[in-house]
Amino acid sequence: MSLALIFSGQGAQKVGMGRSLYEGSAAARGLYDEANRVLDWDLKKTSFEGPESELTQTKVCQPALFVHGLAVLEALKEKGKLPPPAFAMGLSLGEVTALTAAGVFDFATGLKVVAERGRLMQLACESTVGGMAAVIGEERAKVYELCQEFDIEAANFNAPGQIIVSGEKTKVDAAVAAAKDRGIKKVISLNVAGAYHSRLMEPARVAFAAYLENVPFGRPKLTVFSNTTGQVVAEPEQIRAALVKQVVSSVLWEDCMRNCVAAGATEFYECGPGAVLAAQSRRTDKSWIVKSFAELAELPA
Repeated sequence: MSLALIFSGQGAQKVGMGRSLYEGSAAARGLYDEANRVLDWDLKKTSFEGPESELTQTKVCQPALFVHGLAVLEALKEKGKLPPPAFAMGLSLGEVTALTAAGVFDFATGLKVVAERGRLMQLACESTVGGMAAVIGEERAKVYELCQEFDIEAANFNAPGQIIVSGEKTKVDAAVAAAKDRGIKKVISLNVAGAYHSRLMEPARVAFAAYLENVPFGRPKLTVFSNTTGQVVAEPEQIRAALVKQVVSSVLWEDCMRNCVAAGATEFYECGPGAVLAAQSRRTDKSWIVKSFAELAELPA
C-alpha cells in the first residue's frame, strides 16, 4: 500500500469536532493544549462547545480544522494504526495542514500560518461583498464560459461535475439567475462569508505574502501536491509562492487526486470531519479507497 494523507478545507467544521480525540488520546490532547498556548483565544472551547456562529468564522474555523486534522493524525500514530505515508495534500486551508504533516513547518509555525491566513481572509470578506455558487453536472469549459460572461472566477474544481464559482455577489447572483438560459441545469448559491479563491481576496494575498517572508520553510518529507497546479511542489520557495497564489487562485482538487493516484497512491486517509473529501473522491473515481477519520471511535481498533 502507498498511503496518501488528505486534509479537510473550510466548510467541513462542526461543533464538537475533536472532543473525543482530546479525551481519549494523549497525543491529540497535547496538540490542542499547545494550540491554546500559541493562539490568543480558546480553540479547544470553540471547537468542542461552539457556538456554531463563532466556529464558522473564517479566522476561527481555519485553525480549528488545522488542529483537528493533525490531532487525528497523531491519534492514529499513537495507536500504531498509521502506515508510513508517501503523499500529503489538503483542500485549500488543508494544504497548510498537509505541509505541516509533511514536515515543512513544525506544529506551532503551521498553526500561526493558518491562523494568519484565516484572519486576513476574514478581513477581505468583511471589506467586500462576495458570493459563491456550486455548478453541478457541467464540464469545465462551460463553467469557464459562464465565468467569463459574468466576470466571476472558478474557485474550486472538486470533482467531475462539481465546480464552485466565486466573485462579487451581484455578479454571482446574476450568473445563477442566467444559468438555465445558458444550458446549465443546476447552480446552487452557497451560504458563505465571502468570495474565496477569487480576486476579492487580493488584499489577503498581498498581506499573506508579506507575512510568509519571515516564515522558514523546509523541504517536505512526503510528496505534496499543490492546489494551484495539481502538481508536486518540493522546493521551499516554490511552496511559499504556491501558498500565496492559492489565496486568489482556483483550487484544482480533482487534479491533485488524479495526479496522486498516477504517482502511485493506492489508499487515502482523510483526516477531518464530515467525510467531505471521501464523497468528492467517489464522484471522481469509485474505485479509489478513501478512509475517513474524525473522532476516536472511527480510528481502527
